[in-house]
Amino acid sequence: MQPLPTADEVAAISRELGLAATAAELHGSLCGWLAGGGDDVADWPARVMADPALPTPLRGSALDLLRQATAARLEDGEFAFQLLLEDDDAPLRQRAQALFDWCHGFLGGFGLAAGASPPLSDEGNEVLQDLARLAGAQVQDIDEDDEDESALSELEEFARVAALLLHGDCVLGPRHRQRLN
Repeated sequence: MQPLPTADEVAAISRELGLAATAAELHGSLCGWLAGGGDDVADWPARVMADPALPTPLRGSALDLLRQATAARLEDGEFAFQLLLEDDDAPLRQRAQALFDWCHGFLGGFGLAAGASPPLSDEGNEVLQDLARLAGAQVQDIDEDDEDESALSELEEFARVAALLLHGDCVLGPRHRQRLN
C-alpha cells in the first residue's frame, strides 16, 4: 500500500496552492469528506474547502498521493488507516494542536459530504460529538511527560477509530445494504 506523504510535503504543496489549512486540517477535511460519503476525486481540495476556484492537485503531487493513500486506507479491511499529524519528534504541544486541527477539518469535510442528517449509528453520533469537542479544544499547559504523551496517543487512536466508524456508517454500511437488495 502506498505510504502517506509527510506532513511537511503536504504543507509545502498546500502553501504553493494557497490553501488556508495546516497539513493536519487538510488531511482531516479529506478524511471527513470520504468518511461522509464524498467522492474520491482529483479536485478534492475544492470540494472539501468548499471553494470551486481552488486548483486540482497535479497527478502524483503530495496532495494527489494523499488522496489516493487515504481513500485506499479507509477502504482497507486491515485497518491501515492513519492520521496525518506532526512527526513524533515534534513538541507535544504542536502535536496536540495538529490533532485538534485534524478533528476540526474532519468535521467540516464530513458535514459537507454527509449533510445534515447522515445515517449514523448511536456510536457514530457519539463519536461525532466527541470529535466536535476535540475540534474545539485548546492546548493547555502540557508537561511533555509520559502521562501527557500517553493521553495524546489515546486521543489520536480515538480519532482514527472514530473516522473508521463514521466511514462504516455512511459509506460501507449503505454499500453493503445496496448489495443485499
